[in-house]
Amino acid sequence: MLLMLAVVLAFIAAVGGFKFLQIKKAMSQSWAAPPEAVTTVIAQPASWNTTLNAIGTVAAVQGVTVSADLPGVIDEIDFDSGHAVNKGDVLVRLDTKQERAQLAAAEAAVTWMKVSNDRAKDLAAKGIGAQEAFDKAEADYKQAVAQVGEVKATIDRKTIRAPFSGVLGIRQVNLGQYLAGGAPIVTLQALRPAYVNFSVPQQELGKLALGSPVEVTSDALGGATEAGTIKAFESVIDEATRNIRVQALCDNASGKLRPGMFVETRLARGGTSNVIPLPASAISYAPFGDSVFIVDNIKGPDGKIFRGVRQQFVKLAGSRGDQVGVVSGVKPGEEVVTSGVFKLRPGAAVVVNNSVQPANNAKPKPEDS
Repeated sequence: MLLMLAVVLAFIAAVGGFKFLQIKKAMSQSWAAPPEAVTTVIAQPASWNTTLNAIGTVAAVQGVTVSADLPGVIDEIDFDSGHAVNKGDVLVRLDTKQERAQLAAAEAAVTWMKVSNDRAKDLAAKGIGAQEAFDKAEADYKQAVAQVGEVKATIDRKTIRAPFSGVLGIRQVNLGQYLAGGAPIVTLQALRPAYVNFSVPQQELGKLALGSPVEVTSDALGGATEAGTIKAFESVIDEATRNIRVQALCDNASGKLRPGMFVETRLARGGTSNVIPLPASAISYAPFGDSVFIVDNIKGPDGKIFRGVRQQFVKLAGSRGDQVGVVSGVKPGEEVVTSGVFKLRPGAAVVVNNSVQPANNAKPKPEDS
């Protein structure tokens, strides 16, 4: 038993010593991560026109919800949803049978009052009738004429017409439906031209003026743009955001800008700025600051030089197509990583493979490709 115990202990000691030497040898060896494959571009300076981008909303120059002026039953609908109409076109006619009967009675009363007035006038001229009778007959005649005008006005108000030329929305009423006074019938919007309302920071106000050109883009335009000019500035600045509301007028030649539509506006502020355009994929966005990775020769812990990256924080100046403008942080001639940024860390080894490059066009076709 003692001999067996001694042999087991010797075996355990030998195995433990062997593993200890293996672990000690492994710990003495340094491990380096394999280099990451990236694409790069050489930073080149460029001049960009200074512009200001803002989010806006389309509004109609003229837009209303056509409604009933007087209550009544719909007798006729003379429009189709979504169609264009001209000013004065009849949209809806309400039932006017009662009013037309009242009109016939009023016109008959006018005829009788005119006869009575002429008779009283003739008698007064001959000195047979009293002047008072003539005055009363004349007043009754004028009152009857006014009554006819009132009934005609009521009939006309029950014929609802387009107040201006534009495009109708979706019909909200049906034939035979009773409409209360002020009940909505259909929306009507004048689409050409159209307003675009947007807000800009207060510090930009001095760089804008009435008549300044504005470019409007939207997904609904299929990559095209609509041109416009600034027509008005709000008289007060929003105290919560310190922004001022601006209104531009666009021709909307295509008719694709619709009231309530979300659009992007671009305003030229004049002058140019020197930037280094880089592909948007080169920028690493983070709450603590935007940065890029620059390829450089880096000295490792063992004193050897290898191709690695260093992180450089940058200041951006907007975008053009696939590119983002860098104002500071990158020098011309530096090699900037354009793809694979998400897997890098400062000091990481890289291998450059530019066989496939990310998009880097200031004016891509289509624009938002």
